[in-house]
Amino acid sequence: MKKILVLFSHPKFEKSRANTSLVSHIQDMEDVTFHDLYEQYPDFHIDVDAEKELLAAHDIIVWHHPLYWYSCPPLMKQWIDMVLEFGWAYGPNGNALKGKTCLNVITTGGSKEVYCAQGSNSFTINEFLRPFEQTAILCGMQYYPPFAVMGTHQLSDNQLDTHSSTYKSLLELLQKEAVVLGVDNCVFLNDLPQLKTQ
Repeated sequence: MKKILVLFSHPKFEKSRANTSLVSHIQDMEDVTFHDLYEQYPDFHIDVDAEKELLAAHDIIVWHHPLYWYSCPPLMKQWIDMVLEFGWAYGPNGNALKGKTCLNVITTGGSKEVYCAQGSNSFTINEFLRPFEQTAILCGMQYYPPFAVMGTHQLSDNQLDTHSSTYKSLLELLQKEAVVLGVDNCVFLNDLPQLKTQ
């Protein structure tokens, strides 16, 4: 069973209906470490050595966060800047993360319709997440398309529960499968056929 590290970053987690639901479905899963960065580092003083130990102990890395100004909240960006060091995560002899799997789990207030060339945000979610994808590639990780819960303010309780259950099913699938079939043909991991049949 593969071990999953969920790096969660949300400065207003207690006010996020969507993320409260998503987290409640996965935080007690076996072999899943739920790591709330704002809870752990309210002063932004990141323990780099401890974070490296966490990364080394897991096979799959999940960046779980809301989309803040087309990126992640500031603590997650600081985590990336400080923890993924030259010579450790990338560069000469920087192979600590090589072969691990990485993906984003994101929530957005805007719907799919506003994240496209014709929409008010001009670009797709996947285009906004290119820096994360390139970070994973630079570190020798396999980057999967994101799992995205969009239009969160308009979702009914039932719709949100379905997304949250699918998130849990996704992590279970990632734990069991060395290779997730169909991932290269997905815009979002939400659309994997395997998740529709579970």
